[in-house]
Amino acid sequence: MVPTHAEIAARLSALTAPQRQRLKRAAIAAVVAETLWVLQAALLAWGLAGLATGQPLPLTLMGLGVAGLGLARAGLALFGAAQSEAAADAVIGAARLDCLTRADRRAPEASAPSSAATAALIVDKLAMLRPYLLRWHPAQARVAAVPLLILLISFAVSWAAGLILAISGPLIPIFMALIGLAARDASARQMDEIAGLNAMLIDRLAALIDIRLLDARDTMLADFERRADHLRRRTLEVLRIAFLSSAVLELFAALGVAMMAVFVGFSLLGQLGFGTWGDAITIGEGIFLLLMAPAFFQPLRDIAAAWHDRVAAQSVARDLLADQAAADPQIIGQGRPDAARVGPIAVRGMVLRGRDMPDLDIAPGEAVALTGVSGGGKSSLLLALAGLIPSGGAVRIGGAVLDDKTADAWRAGLALIPQKIHFLDATLRENLAPEASDKEIAAAIQLARASAVVARLPDGLQTRLGEEGAGVSGGEARRLTIARAALRQPAVILADEPTADLDEQTAAEVIEGLLGLHRRGATLIAATHDPRLIAALPRRIEVGP
Repeated sequence: MVPTHAEIAARLSALTAPQRQRLKRAAIAAVVAETLWVLQAALLAWGLAGLATGQPLPLTLMGLGVAGLGLARAGLALFGAAQSEAAADAVIGAARLDCLTRADRRAPEASAPSSAATAALIVDKLAMLRPYLLRWHPAQARVAAVPLLILLISFAVSWAAGLILAISGPLIPIFMALIGLAARDASARQMDEIAGLNAMLIDRLAALIDIRLLDARDTMLADFERRADHLRRRTLEVLRIAFLSSAVLELFAALGVAMMAVFVGFSLLGQLGFGTWGDAITIGEGIFLLLMAPAFFQPLRDIAAAWHDRVAAQSVARDLLADQAAADPQIIGQGRPDAARVGPIAVRGMVLRGRDMPDLDIAPGEAVALTGVSGGGKSSLLLALAGLIPSGGAVRIGGAVLDDKTADAWRAGLALIPQKIHFLDATLRENLAPEASDKEIAAAIQLARASAVVARLPDGLQTRLGEEGAGVSGGEARRLTIARAALRQPAVILADEPTADLDEQTAAEVIEGLLGLHRRGATLIAATHDPRLIAALPRRIEVGP
């Protein structure tokens, strides 16, 4: 469901709520700094008028006054910028942490956004909040206070000058609001294109080997060129609207300043006999009005520039809402380290993905093969036993329901060997157990029948395999995973198709490694189609229809 504009605005407000005080201080500093310009302009006008009429102010007094006000404005600007920067860092950091936490807590089989979409949101899109956080709140505060103050002062000096500003000023926000509607839609399309290009990049990186084998390099590059061109057009569309809005703003601002200059000039020349509250405009008043006219339009310029930042931020808030709206099952537990909890495993009345799972009773130290047709739910059952898929209280460990309170302790004594092995982007030693001794690592590698694998790696245990395990085959990666499990000395081992797609010898070595862990006292539960592994385990449970 597409979020409404009210929901997007509420999400954006909720993002900034924890930093509201900092943003408020930045806005107040901006308003005070702009207000000081009125005093600076009055002092300059007074001094210049004195020079023109032969009654100059003392230069020291004038210089100190202007310089002091300038330093005060600079100090306020620095303070406001520091507050805005701190608020921006905090808001973006909190939003990234929230997205990462939500992504990390999603169950493996959740219908979640792709990793590319999540990465684009965290890295690229959330960074687009920064200009909004830096500029919008100060600009909003200035436009609410400064033009009104200058308008009142101008009216006090000359009703005609006030009328010029009162007529030309409101035209800018009216046109900006009209242009902003188009800018909002263009920015949303640009965000969608960024997410699509990221998803395509991740997909192609994962399929690089297949692309090379199929000699599809030219097709891949053509696809990238086409999508990059789409993003370029979306970006140019946003920029065109931004330039259009700037042109409209500058047109009316220039007209307003020009009209003020014409009025002041002809009034000082004695060609205009109206526009004042009595006496004719003096040189000092004329200079003051000319200095105030650009200052009247400057907050409107700032809000116009910040308007596009706000539109981009609204598009980011829309994507955050979409990410939050995904009703994905969450991994149970708190994600905290805990003392391992062991005990008999019991499953009663479990339903996963619309399928009834068999009731189970598995005693500590047993070795069980979960068998059945493909798609029958074996892998899902393993994930539920690990607490990675909510089971609705159907799993009990030692008589206690596996839930948020008990899942961390249960997983502390658990080792999961998935079908697709992933490593940390670190050395093999760090992947196995950085705190273990050389003797312990050698024993675990020998138990996993992986000594030959480590021996042929270019740097042995110091070899960096990368996340995908580059340099080792699927069977070798599984044996290394068994070694990693042996070093953890788990109470329970969950293995998902550990011998899938392996040749006879490699499968035999993997099976022997798993049995080695079982002989050390670990409970072994393996989901498998492999008759060799099924025959090696004393108990078999059928899963699925």
